Amino acid sequence: MRVLKNRVFSKWASKEGLGDEVLLAAVGEMERGLIDAHLGGHVVKKRVALPGRGKSGGVRTLLAYRVENKAFFVYGFAKNARANISADELKALKHLAKELLEYSDKALTKAIKHGALIEVENDG
Repeated sequence: MRVLKNRVFSKWASKEGLGDEVLLAAVGEMERGLIDAHLGGHVVKKRVALPGRGKSGGVRTLLAYRVENKAFFVYGFAKNARANISADELKALKHLAKELLEYSDKALTKAIKHGALIEVENDG
């Protein structure tokens, strides 16, 4: 399973205090079937706990996700900042998910090299 994040998500996650280990744990939960919402078109919502605050005080992440294949963290927001995304945003995310999930290993390597995507890695 390859886990990646886009540059915008990476900056947001850093600001929120979400390290790669937390993101990998979230994907691990998803692999065990613990997904908060299937939004269609391989877009899923996953609640992620912030350090010291738990999931109820945590954030929402949106991923392009295909079981046992790839997971791309593409968008995140604090629960207190907004309730959900708009229909137009969901439509755009579905389009993005379709594109990302079709990337070959060669295309992923190129996107990582150019800084568009960042591999989520276990630092421990």
